[in-house]
Amino acid sequence: MDLKYQAAVSYYEEEDYARSLPLFEELVSLYRGSGKAEEINYLYAYNHYKLYDYILAGYYFKKFTRTFPQSEYAEECLFMSALCYYKQVPTATLDQTPTKRALEEFRLFMNSYPSSNRNDTCNILVNNLVKKLELKSYLILKQYYKIEDYRATMVSVDNFIKDFPDSDKIEEVTFLSLKSQYLLAKNSIQKKKLERIEDTIDAYYNFVDVFPNSSMLKEAENIFENAVKMREDAKKIN
Repeated sequence: MDLKYQAAVSYYEEEDYARSLPLFEELVSLYRGSGKAEEINYLYAYNHYKLYDYILAGYYFKKFTRTFPQSEYAEECLFMSALCYYKQVPTATLDQTPTKRALEEFRLFMNSYPSSNRNDTCNILVNNLVKKLELKSYLILKQYYKIEDYRATMVSVDNFIKDFPDSDKIEEVTFLSLKSQYLLAKNSIQKKKLERIEDTIDAYYNFVDVFPNSSMLKEAENIFENAVKMREDAKKIN
């Protein structure tokens, strides 16, 4: 056992992680409950991390914090667990469930260690994750608009503004909602047209009230003028 332990540590220190891993895997069981268990479990988690196996590394870092909550490495391992989730985050075009999980893990760390000197790093990484979710949400609403699903576009815009109120895309998506409302009204059946025209006019007033100096103001005014004309025609028919 001692020879295996020495060999595992030696391989690990020499960065021969492929050879140290199976030894640590044995040692985790052999030294369970002993004085060396803490160090072995710590190195075992890092061994997976060094081999870029972030799924197993994250699992073993989290397991370490539960098994050795009073360890001097507990804070570090909880942070590393969150970092492993961060490493698994996909591009914005793919499902963002891992991104949301990574956010949860960083928030768990910051709540568990509010005075940690790692929190500045956590805040930077959390901001990156939020930006990823923001981009995903933006791509979704743009796709709805592209396929002319205007009701879904407007719902997505509302959700975007609620979820990302500080986004630099708020003006753009608000205008997209106005445009979607107008196109929905324009293509509506007669019995729904007047109501949707009124909604378009309300959306216009909301847009110019929030963004009076918008670069899209001219196009918004054109939409408004067309909506007013459509309202007059609709009232004549009704």
